[in-house]
Amino acid sequence: MGLMQKKPFKDRRELFLMISVLGLEAYYILFFTPKDSLELYQAISFADGFEEAQKVMLKGYEGNFKEEDFEFINRLDTSADRISQFTLFEYDEKTYLVMTTPGTERLKVLAVEELPEEIREYFLEMAP
Repeated sequence: MGLMQKKPFKDRRELFLMISVLGLEAYYILFFTPKDSLELYQAISFADGFEEAQKVMLKGYEGNFKEEDFEFINRLDTSADRISQFTLFEYDEKTYLVMTTPGTERLKVLAVEELPEEIREYFLEMAP
């Protein structure tokens, strides 16, 4: 038997199926999950219901987003005044808040601030 044997149809079909599933998953992640704060706001505010809005939550953290929050965000008499995007950089004794541009193809930094100790502690308590 040579090294260049043809693979059985079943093996090729299974390989094609695996590649297709991975491709569809990548497509879903790329086009149907929020990539920044603006898309996250849109996903929540245009959701047909609380259950649909909860799909953006990381598994195990669904309890951090309550139905009352969803109802407030989706009220007809309210709209967001501003949508901001922040990242926290944690170090041993300091935390930096980095404000970046939401809704742009590439992130651009708008501001960097060291957090005061009491605000730093607040975010440390929230961390999983």
